[in-house]
Amino acid sequence: MERAANLIFTAGSLIVGGGILFKSFFYTVDGGQRGLIFDRFQGVKETVYGEGMHFFIPVIQSPIVAEVRLQPKTVASNTGTKDLQTVDIAIRMLHKPIESYLPEIYKTIGLNYEEKILPSIANEVLKAVVAQYDADQLIKMREKISIEIKEALIERAKEFKIVLEDVSITHLGFMKEYAQAIEAKQVAQQLAERQKFIVLRDEEEKNAKVILSEGESEAARLINDAVKQYGTAQIEIKKLETAKHIAEQLAKSPNITWIPTGNGVSNLLNLKTF
Repeated sequence: MERAANLIFTAGSLIVGGGILFKSFFYTVDGGQRGLIFDRFQGVKETVYGEGMHFFIPVIQSPIVAEVRLQPKTVASNTGTKDLQTVDIAIRMLHKPIESYLPEIYKTIGLNYEEKILPSIANEVLKAVVAQYDADQLIKMREKISIEIKEALIERAKEFKIVLEDVSITHLGFMKEYAQAIEAKQVAQQLAERQKFIVLRDEEEKNAKVILSEGESEAARLINDAVKQYGTAQIEIKKLETAKHIAEQLAKSPNITWIPTGNGVSNLLNLKTF
């Protein structure tokens, strides 16, 4: 029995040891990653391995796993504008390496290329683009300048075998004094627009009064011409019509019980008859 137990223990140990030894000859590449092999005699091999399990020779070779998914990187820069204003600008980039060039990237830069290359080219491009514009243009033409920065960075990153999927300006700020000057300028523009509106309104009111005055003058002239041509009959008719209208309105009021006629006679109103 003891001998059988020893055999079982030995067999189990061999199986476990064999499993561990077998596993030591393989490495796994997960989704969004690519694998490389570093050989102590040949250096980094040119083959790029995809997802799955891959063979390597321990001691002689070492597996290298690299990320190929899009990753964000934010770079801030302090640079000058065309009109010598200092601007703080920050951009966000989504980047990844070109898979087929991973061996070259590893040999020349290293897998931490985003720390070595992206800040450098970002500062270079930002200084070159921002220097072409005045400070107020950076505000008014932000979208256009963002596109210009993006295109320049994409071309620059290609030289290092890096893909930039998206580049956007996340922050744009000026020195405190300049920011206050911009705010004061905006306030002054608003006040100027308001004053312009007031002037236009007064001008329109003035024109309306002139038109009204001209209309009244023309009406008076027409009445005068009518009196000369037809006498005062038309005026008397207007008086009667106006008096009739007033009498009708007064008659509807419960507080009026009489209306003077002008001849010493009063007309009684709203009197109940029994």
